[in-house]
Amino acid sequence: MSNEKTLLLEIGTEEIPAHAMPGILNQLKELAKKSLTESRINFGEVETLGTPRRLSLIVKNAAENQSDISEEKRGPSAKIAFDAEGKPTKAAVGFARGAKINPEDLITRDGYIYAVVSEKGKPTTEILKTLFPEMICNLSFPNNMHWGNLDFKFIRPLRWIVALADDEIIPFEVAEVKSGRISRGHRFLSKGDFEIKSAADYVAACEENFVIVNPEKRRKMIVEEIEKVATENGGKAEITEDLLEEVLYLVEYPTALAGKFETKYLELPAEAVITPMRDHQRYFPVKSADGKLLPLFITVRNGGSDYIDIVRHGNERVLKARLEDAQFFFKEDRKKSLADHREKLKTVVFQEGLGSVYEKTERLEKLVEKICDLLGDKVSSDDRKNAARAALLSKADLVTGMVTEFTELQGTMGREYAKLDGEPVEVCLAIDEHYKPRFSGDSQPETVSGKILSLADKIDNIVATFSRGLVPTGSQDPFALRRQALGIVNTLVAAKWSLNIGEVVSLAEDLLKISDAGKREKIRKDFAEFMTLRIKNVLESVRYDIVDAVTGDVDDIYSVTLKAAAVENFLAVPDSTKYIQAFVRAGNLAKKSDSTEVNPEFLTVDAENVLYKAFEAVKVVAEELIEKHDYIGAVDALKKLATPIDNFFDSVMVMDENPDVRKNRLALLKSVDNLLAKVADFGKIVQ
Repeated sequence: MSNEKTLLLEIGTEEIPAHAMPGILNQLKELAKKSLTESRINFGEVETLGTPRRLSLIVKNAAENQSDISEEKRGPSAKIAFDAEGKPTKAAVGFARGAKINPEDLITRDGYIYAVVSEKGKPTTEILKTLFPEMICNLSFPNNMHWGNLDFKFIRPLRWIVALADDEIIPFEVAEVKSGRISRGHRFLSKGDFEIKSAADYVAACEENFVIVNPEKRRKMIVEEIEKVATENGGKAEITEDLLEEVLYLVEYPTALAGKFETKYLELPAEAVITPMRDHQRYFPVKSADGKLLPLFITVRNGGSDYIDIVRHGNERVLKARLEDAQFFFKEDRKKSLADHREKLKTVVFQEGLGSVYEKTERLEKLVEKICDLLGDKVSSDDRKNAARAALLSKADLVTGMVTEFTELQGTMGREYAKLDGEPVEVCLAIDEHYKPRFSGDSQPETVSGKILSLADKIDNIVATFSRGLVPTGSQDPFALRRQALGIVNTLVAAKWSLNIGEVVSLAEDLLKISDAGKREKIRKDFAEFMTLRIKNVLESVRYDIVDAVTGDVDDIYSVTLKAAAVENFLAVPDSTKYIQAFVRAGNLAKKSDSTEVNPEFLTVDAENVLYKAFEAVKVVAEELIEKHDYIGAVDALKKLATPIDNFFDSVMVMDENPDVRKNRLALLKSVDNLLAKVADFGKIVQ
């Protein structure tokens, strides 16, 4: 008889929201591993499966019994543990009681007493009676429900529980639901409840009852069905990962079907058709070989092919109503130009106490101008003009009927309406792009105007929100400021733009009429710290100490990434340690001075004269290279200071009795350290 078992826990519920399922299944898997390990139950593969109505855990090769334990605990010294007659004192008796052994079983060694504690492992099935219900109760969710008069809370009401070790039921009760071997099949296709004879039969038993419990198998079925139906109808389905993931956890037994809509709706912008279809109805759009939208959609039914024409007709009617709405709003919106819609923004509040969205667009125009000035010749006159125009029009679509009804189309409809108004292509694209990235994994703005407007909008959003004291903490980020900050970093790095972002933040504070000096300083400090964390995300593959060394000043984000690459390159050289040691020696004493005023008259020792002259020469070269953002070249230039620094410390008493000499030497080291700091704080490099 095998001494290993297959364990099964199936938690049957009402339908769980699709978006929550991946996280819950992952949580259940990690919780199971942790619980089994802490319970000393050896196990093999752990797998979580699930559908909208069930969370399932399968553990293979679980040991039949807990592992035995035998450990030695040290107690008080023998002198304290025994009296003059060798009898156990209260200290020894108390220690023995705590270790759950008799005092006479204590061992004396090396002047201390020890308790050898042994415990034979219990049967796994006994442990699971407590472990399984604990795992169910320890699952956490963003939102909970409670029902009846129970104190128990779960994401959805529990309806059944299956708990098996091979073919043996693990008996327990949670929320008045007793565990057993009875599961429930597909709501409509199955005959209802069915019996699971053993844990190993679980997946097959579910499939016999029209439940594809393995998400990956269900995903493959969905994709194959969608692609097959699309091909049969002469098109190619546009399958986005987020919609596929949602549909995956909306069905237990998938069947794809195609529906049609009237060609007149294709006169609308493609996104105005796709958004109601995909985001509101969970339909997959179908396109032709040349990428044009076809009057078709594909949906996935939770069931078989019976009565599929009725299902198709019902879905077509629902979509027709949504497209009628879209067509109506589009026609109403087009009675005015996008620019004419802008006036209504005066009635829309941006954030509490921070004026209207109309005023925000005025700020964006000024911030765009500032960014263009700072970027200089990297921005053409046309790009400057287009970015300014896009800034004024950027939020006008928020008050259109189309965006009011389909909020996902903000920016998209602005782009389309601007295009119909005859605005320059770059203006149209910038209106759409300035919202990017809209979600994790989304693309960055591509046009110069779009990048500039995106930076202006995101900086304004962050400064405005910070001015209200709403700095994201923990997992809370209702304004998606982390995503926006990461967008700023990625945009600047991708564009290779060296931009003094601190000046833009300062202007944003001016435009938001933040006059209190202390508040302004706190916002700038919070902004810098917030951006530093995002930069660290981008540099996650770089050594942590290198990142710490180059993020002392993050005003120029692109330069920070170049510095990190330069220091990383520098540390790859075998003898880099000797250079760093010299730089750190200079930096340690430089902290004792605030002055960089060096008087050559007080340079009385050859070694300090040599260092001063080397510094003056290297400074010219290094600063020129830094100006060109050639930080690798700058590091090579700075390396020439290492030998003069070492000779300086070998020959010179820095803390001279003469205060003028001492001050001068410290100022020289301060000057050297300030130059080094333009690349990195080498004192933070771990050697």
